[in-house]
Amino acid sequence: MERSRRSFLKLVGISTLGLGTLSAVDLLDKVDLRAQGFGPDPKALQGERWALVVDVEKLDEETTRKAIEACHLVHNVPHYEDYEEEIKWIWTDTYEHAFPGQEYDYLAEEVEERPFLLLCNHCSNPPCCRVCPTQATWQREDGVVMMDQHRCIGCRYCMAACPFGARSFNWKDPRTTYFKDKEPPNPRYPTRTKGVVEKCNLCAERLAEGSMPACVEAVKDTKAIVFGDLEDPHSEVRELLHEHFAIRRKPELGTSPNVYYIV
Repeated sequence: MERSRRSFLKLVGISTLGLGTLSAVDLLDKVDLRAQGFGPDPKALQGERWALVVDVEKLDEETTRKAIEACHLVHNVPHYEDYEEEIKWIWTDTYEHAFPGQEYDYLAEEVEERPFLLLCNHCSNPPCCRVCPTQATWQREDGVVMMDQHRCIGCRYCMAACPFGARSFNWKDPRTTYFKDKEPPNPRYPTRTKGVVEKCNLCAERLAEGSMPACVEAVKDTKAIVFGDLEDPHSEVRELLHEHFAIRRKPELGTSPNVYYIV
């Protein structure tokens, strides 16, 4: 990290001393940033449209707990007892609330009472991105819907636009409340501040290093949550969707969620 910082400062010094009049493209031609340690990790996972397939029959109470804890620990998500102040990236709810457009008069009791694991659906057509006035939330080319807390002004338009309740608002400052007397569990991931929105980012920081999302990694022995590229016909997610009947949350709204549930 220190070497990379020195290299970056050296680059800035070069532009100040003699290359300040060059365009950014000309400057990059003269300095090999990749050789200096900048640029994407060659081990990063590459995909055209990332998706999750959740097998609800494999998600018992213990497996669900592992998935939620892994996500929240990796991303320093604070746990507030007050429901109105709750911060959640991944959580559970009933079939009735998770799939309100697919209710049935005589739903099997095991489905009706089973908790469903929910998170940001990383929609192909995300309404949250369209309403954000500062582009604090945007969609990557691989479909991941990102959130930049530094650009968030706390207007909560994205929360109003999201039909899945996948975003949380920081009414408190986690740094001075929840983490006041203890260190965040993951020092590599930044904590948030009061007045910003946050949500699941599909572990973009882990994908950049070649690792699976934390929830997937936590339950990999059970295959309860599977991650992969929907555009790859040979990917595990495509094979599962080909072999099993799966549903998505509120498909009638046209957001095209990329989280599927095998029921």
